[in-house]
Amino acid sequence: MLPEFYETNLKRELGRAEYLLLKILINLLQSIKTVSLEALATGLPIPILFESRRKKIQRFLSLNYINIEEIWFPIIKSWLEIYFPLNKVVYLVIDRTNWGCINLLMISVVWIRGLSQYILSY
Repeated sequence: MLPEFYETNLKRELGRAEYLLLKILINLLQSIKTVSLEALATGLPIPILFESRRKKIQRFLSLNYINIEEIWFPIIKSWLEIYFPLNKVVYLVIDRTNWGCINLLMISVVWIRGLSQYILSY
């Protein structure tokens, strides 16, 4: 389900068990389409108690090295190197929104290919 460069970077940064748990969580998110610890813990196919599954997900999400610098920046760098030659013009559109006590940062990549324009947001 993940592009190869995602898998390469994730395997390098995560241990085997953490990488497998991440893949399971991604599949769960895609199938149940609900982002809550309880829903993920209910769907997590590990033969342990519900509360243990919930705590396992919490511990995974609170790991110090699950952060933007160590996980996402290398993935974004690989993505840019694969899809954009050095002489290609790429525009970054950045928007920050404060939603209650949560800061949301949206970065979109806009590039022109032939007559078409593509926008990719993360």
